[in-house]
Amino acid sequence: MTKAERKIIFLYVVTVVGAALWLAMIVLAPLLKNHWAFGADLIYAVCSSLCHQNPSRCFVLSGYPLAVCVRCLGVYGGFLLGVCFYPLLRDWRSRSLPRKGVLIAMSLPIVFDTAGNVLQLWTTTEWIRLFTGILWGSLLPFFLIPGLTDMVLNKWSSAMPRAFSLNQSMKTPE
Repeated sequence: MTKAERKIIFLYVVTVVGAALWLAMIVLAPLLKNHWAFGADLIYAVCSSLCHQNPSRCFVLSGYPLAVCVRCLGVYGGFLLGVCFYPLLRDWRSRSLPRKGVLIAMSLPIVFDTAGNVLQLWTTTEWIRLFTGILWGSLLPFFLIPGLTDMVLNKWSSAMPRAFSLNQSMKTPE
């Protein structure tokens, strides 16, 4: 196994662990609310920059809403599923992206549903929001992982020496 392949695997593992920890944090927030309010409030605050956290659109656990809405939960859960299934569906060293048609087809449900809700044409159930989030989130790793792979195989190998030499050339003589 080459050094680049080890880096790709390392980034893949970091992505899986990061996605799992992010999802765990979302679920952990309501569980912490009664035992460690500061920790729970911190999680809710971090997630508030990414989600509206409307309690009527969140699943509830232990009497408190999760740290994100159902649709965001679906996106993050779908992302984790997509990352986990990625090596079974594609070669992890591949740098090719899915076709535009796949991106459009898997994005249309979440775009259509969100637009309808925002324009107040309809209100969908939590389960439809969760499903559209999972569908779209599961697609994202098929763009992220080839991008990371490309970065490792092309950019890092040529960018690192340049960055190092730039830093060396910026030093002042003694």
